[in-house]
Amino acid sequence: MGKRVAVKETYLAFVQELEKRRETDYLVVHHTASAGDIGAAEIHEEHKANGWAGCGYHYVIRFDGTVERGRPRDTVGAHAFGVNDRSIGIALSGNFMTTEPTDAQITSLENLLADLCDLYCLNQTNIIGHRDVAVMLQDSADATACPGDRLYERMDEIRQRVHRLQE
Repeated sequence: MGKRVAVKETYLAFVQELEKRRETDYLVVHHTASAGDIGAAEIHEEHKANGWAGCGYHYVIRFDGTVERGRPRDTVGAHAFGVNDRSIGIALSGNFMTTEPTDAQITSLENLLADLCDLYCLNQTNIIGHRDVAVMLQDSADATACPGDRLYERMDEIRQRVHRLQE
């Protein structure tokens, strides 16, 4: 992988053994819902403080477009209840209920999604926002505003660009 975007390795140490993911059906887009430009290491510490194994996302995209590794790509995530065992989680730093993602974040997201679609033989319809999971699973108990309205409203455009990148 990495034809279109470089991934900065973070070498995070997880406090529990991570299970290998057997299938990959979805690429789930999130926002961190934080005001700052937090990275994978900070998310890792927050998630461990919650009693979890560590960073639940596989990738974190910073304001400048840097893509950081969270969980190893081939492991089960902890980011979207109901599809963790068959999805990859990608979080963009920021709260997109109140602010816009940066152009650099969108460019890196599109390139990362295209690389992952190529790797897992997925098409753009397999790219979903976190809020789509509850709808897809018909489980309103897990409804969320993630990845924020200002990113979510751009998801169709992002899917179209990913498709063009794959041509």
